[in-house]
Parts: sequence; structure tokens; C-alpha cells
Amino acid sequence: MSEPNSLINASSPYLLQHAYNPVHWYEWGTEALQKAKSENKLLLVSIGYSACHWCHVMERESFENHEVAEVMNQHFICIKVDREERPDIDQIYMYAIQLMTGSGGWPLNCICLPDQRPIYGGTYFRKDDWINILENVAGLWSNEPEKAIQYAERLTSGINDSEKIVAVDIQEAYTEAHLIEIIDPWKRHFDITYGGYNRAPKFPLPNNWIFLLRYGFLKDDESVFTAVCHTLEEMSRGGIYDQIGGGFARYSVDDKWHVPHFEKMLYDNAQLVSLYAEAYQCTKFDSFKRTVTETIDWVFREMTSGDGLFYAALDADSEGVEGKFYVWDRTEFDEIMGDDAKIIGEYYNITEDGNWEEEQTNILRKTILDDDLIATYGIDAETLYNKVKSEKAKLLEVRSKRIRPGLDDKCLTAWNGMMIKGLADAATVLNHDLYYEKAAEAAKFILANLKTEQGGLYRNYKNGKASIIGFLDDYAFLIDALIALYEYDFDEKWLNEAKALSDYVLENFSDTDSPMFFYTSAESESLIARKHEVMDNVIPAANSVMAQNLKKLGLFFDLESYSAKAAEMLASVHPKIKTYGSAYSNWSIQLLNEVYGINEIALTGLETDVVKLELSNHYIPNKILLGGTESTLPLLKGKQSNDTKIYICRNKVCQLPVKTIEEALGYLE
Repeated sequence: MSEPNSLINASSPYLLQHAYNPVHWYEWGTEALQKAKSENKLLLVSIGYSACHWCHVMERESFENHEVAEVMNQHFICIKVDREERPDIDQIYMYAIQLMTGSGGWPLNCICLPDQRPIYGGTYFRKDDWINILENVAGLWSNEPEKAIQYAERLTSGINDSEKIVAVDIQEAYTEAHLIEIIDPWKRHFDITYGGYNRAPKFPLPNNWIFLLRYGFLKDDESVFTAVCHTLEEMSRGGIYDQIGGGFARYSVDDKWHVPHFEKMLYDNAQLVSLYAEAYQCTKFDSFKRTVTETIDWVFREMTSGDGLFYAALDADSEGVEGKFYVWDRTEFDEIMGDDAKIIGEYYNITEDGNWEEEQTNILRKTILDDDLIATYGIDAETLYNKVKSEKAKLLEVRSKRIRPGLDDKCLTAWNGMMIKGLADAATVLNHDLYYEKAAEAAKFILANLKTEQGGLYRNYKNGKASIIGFLDDYAFLIDALIALYEYDFDEKWLNEAKALSDYVLENFSDTDSPMFFYTSAESESLIARKHEVMDNVIPAANSVMAQNLKKLGLFFDLESYSAKAAEMLASVHPKIKTYGSAYSNWSIQLLNEVYGINEIALTGLETDVVKLELSNHYIPNKILLGGTESTLPLLKGKQSNDTKIYICRNKVCQLPVKTIEEALGYLE
């Protein structure tokens, strides 16, 4: 094996994958950036992540090729970036690529001046095209540097100007009409046949469906509510869901949720646990509950570190082939199933030639309703379920002996925050203490080991080390998780930590020219632009999560400054929401809470746990929950007693306390 490049010392599994490339890769840092300036060489910034299939393809075709490496090394200082560790860098160069080409994605390859300003870029390039581009841009820099500088000035100006949010006056109260103007155009994109939206590829987009579930329920809009339930059912029956091991892939390439892009990301699954738990609480559909428990089983089995934190991702590829770990040919499947091969084959859509034509193999999915199989085979539901359970265990055992997909074993604070919240949500809805214990263990570890001396957060943890200063999403999702833990156990230490982190955000992330927070801390490394993250995507925007955190904490602590900041943030984004609801779904949840109000439910007395358990059987999406016998929270002051009492408050007005959940629910109608 050849000598490694400087990535050999990286913490990121993605960077380590490139440590033996003949390209002289550097990590983003002082050494590489100063070298580019001192040698007056262009920077080549190549960004990806470990579970990215096309990143691996470009590595095999170009970065492992000595001819390509020679061109790259001769003309450029080459920097590899893991977008999951350094989303601040990715954010800037993604804007640049979108301005240049109209679209973006990964791998993301951007050529920059020695001072980091971009001049050219794109996503995946074939080997010969890549060499041509490199030589042409190097020639431009050598022969017409002033032209390259003009490009850089225009692009950098565009990056700085894009997605600017300015303060607006908070006008009239929000009404249902504001929600309807968002929902009406949104509905037109629902796929009433297969669920999701009328397009391919299809992403789960959990936050979209959480908003739509809450809206459909609170507004009593049957068409929206049905679309949500249908989507969740179809996703969990499709190939995008791992029918054997639990957990969802990142997206399906088709419109039927059939063929997944097989990588599994922690952030998707964490949010989907919350979504399916909430949908189960609302509908009591057993299939939703099963999806939650199977996904969490997978997280505990394959994605949990010895420290109790959660790993980032599982690769799509094993043995260099996408999906090989997950698919089955008919012969192997029948051998494992034995006498039950026919019925279980039908249950999972196993065909002779394979249901994935491209590979002549089968992706397990459910295309036949259980009731139809029960009728065809003359069995009862329990018999079918027991057969599926035992045969599924056999398939999982055989599969576990295959060569596994690569594991990205770094732990990210933001994504762990989402998983902690997912576990707390599932613990609440399913009354499952183990889920809460695992969530609390991870939160305690982060608070003990990933805090900076200044009271901030680190983003990453691997091999006992945290090295990257946290970004806004690390704070936002951890604060959200801490609030969820408090609502489960009523231990105010979680809320106090959430408040301290929120104060840190207000101190270090505020922008004097905008109600939005910067994505990077004042303590972070200075880049060519300091951006806000406003639009919700597969992960909600850090600003939308932070706005909801401040709204809730404002209620918990009776802090008007928090509530006012949250209101100011929503008001500034509100005019944009109706133009593209799906991209502002988390902001829409905040709007929903403004329209329908937030119920502040306070539980007191010695039987608080019993009352809380009974309350968890009821779906109240617009609420905060607080309780305990020795609380310092304003809403609980003067309400302590040994007798069980339930207080329902809203907009600083509390109803008379009641003793039963039934009476309390009467106040909510």
C-alpha cells in the first residue's frame, strides 16, 4: 500500500477513507489554507460524507487514479471535507454551486482562489471531464487571474446576499386563514396512490408529515389527515424500510418507496421515530407502533456506541455493491424459509426473477394486505404474525453473517439530540422506560463530555475526542431533546441546561442585522461568509428549531424576552411560508401553535406519574407538560400539594384545577 496522505490523522471515517488516495489531500485547516496563499495555488475543496454512494464512485474513478491525482497535486491544494462534521463549510460552497449551476448535491467539488472565494464547481464529474475542468481552471488562474478574481467577487457577493431575513413588524394575530393559504397549494402535490408527493425520488421528510398530522388533526381536515396516514403506511411497507432489521434508508429512487438508496442516516431515523410515535398516539395503528419499536431495536443493535451515544450513518454499499447486504435471491430465500417459503415469499413480494430488475434480486417489501393473505391461506391473523416473526428472525440471523455496510462511527451532537428526543417521545407514548434511560444516558454523556470551557458545545465525538466547535443545529436539537426529557421525568436539571444553552446561543449566535441566528458561533473559525440556516429540509432548519425552543422555554420560565424573540423570528419568515410550505414545515408548526394556542398542562401531587401515563394515551399536539412536587417553575408556584391536581393554562390564564384527565380534556375542547 502507498504512503498515506495527511488525512490519516482525521477523526472522520469519510476522510479516513481517502487517506491512501494518491491525491495529496489535506483536512480543512491552517496548514492547507496558508500553503495555498504562500504558493499562490488554487484550493480544490471536495465535500462529501461516508454514506454517499456517488462520493465513493468519484473516489474510485478519479481520486484513486494516479493520472488524475497528478493533475490535482500539480495545480491545486486539495482539501477533503466531511459535510457532517463541517456543515458550515458545506453550506457556503453549496450556495456557490447552486448559484453557478442551479442545483447542488454530493460529492460537491469547488475550486477556489487561495483566499477561499469560489470560482468554479459542480457535483459528480466523470474522470475525463474532471481532468479537463482542472486543466482549464488552472490555465485560467495562470493566464488570466483577474478574470478568476472577477468570478470570485460576483459569486461571493451572491453567497452573502442569498437567503437574507430581515426583521418585520409583527402585525395582526395569526388565523386559520394563514394556515389554509399554506396548505391549499401544498395539497396539490400529494400522491394519493403511493403516499408522499407526486415525484421521484421520494424522501421521507418527517417534519413535513409531523406538521401535516398536527394540522389535519387540529383543523379536522380529513384529506390532509388521510394523506399523512397513507404516506406513513406506504413508507413502512416499502423497500425504503428495512423489513428485516428495522430503520429507514435515506430515500427511494422511484415513486413507490420500492428501491431505496440504501444508506441509513441517524437523523432520518431519529425524526421518523418521533413521527411514527406521534402518529401511533393519534391513531393507535399497531403498524405505526411496530415501526417505532423495530427502528429503535436497530438503533440499539447497530448504531449505539459504548458511551451510549449514537453513530452517524450506515453506508449503502457492502463489498463495493450498493444494497448487497439487504437483498435476496429467490433460491436463498426459499432455502431459509423452508415450508413457509410460499406464504412468506408472497408477504415480502419475492419473485423468481427478482423485483429489483436492475440486479435480478429482491428488495423485501409488502405489496399484499395481511387480510388478503389470511383469506388466501385460511389462517388467522395471529398465525400469520407468528410465522412472519419467526421467519424474520431467521432472515436477520443469516443476513448478520454477511459482510456489513461501512459504519460511520462518529457521533454528532445535533443528530444525537434528535435521537434523544425520538427516544423520549417513544418512551412517553409507549410507556417504555428503557427508551427514556438510553435517552438520558446519551444526554448526560454529552453534557459531561461535549461542553466547552465557555459553556458551549462541541459538535463531534470519536475515539474519546471532541474537536469541532458546535454549530447552531447542535444547540437547537440538544435543547429540544432536553425539553423532551424534562417532559418525561419532570427533572428540572434538563430545563436548566436547556436555558443555559439558549442563553449561550443568544450571546454567541445573534445577528444584529437580522432576527435569525447565525449558523456559526462567534467563537467559530471565520469563513468567507457567515450564514443563517432558515429553510427546513430533510432536517429542520436550526433557526426554526431554535425559535420553537425559545417559545417553549419562554413559557416554562415565564421569560418574555425568549417569547418575543421566537415571535420576531416567525414573523420575519411568515411571508415566505405560503410560497413553498414543504420547505418551511417546522416554521409552520410554530404558526400552528400560534393559531391554536399552546396548552400548558401542569400536574401536581403524589400520583403525578399515574396521571402523566394516562395523559399520554391522548393526542394533544399543541402542549407543554410540567409537574413535580418541589418545583421552582413560575407555572407551578403555589400549586404544590399532595393531592393530584391538573391545571390547564393558556395565554397566562389558568382554569380551576381538576382531579381527572377526563375533566382536564374538557378544557381543551
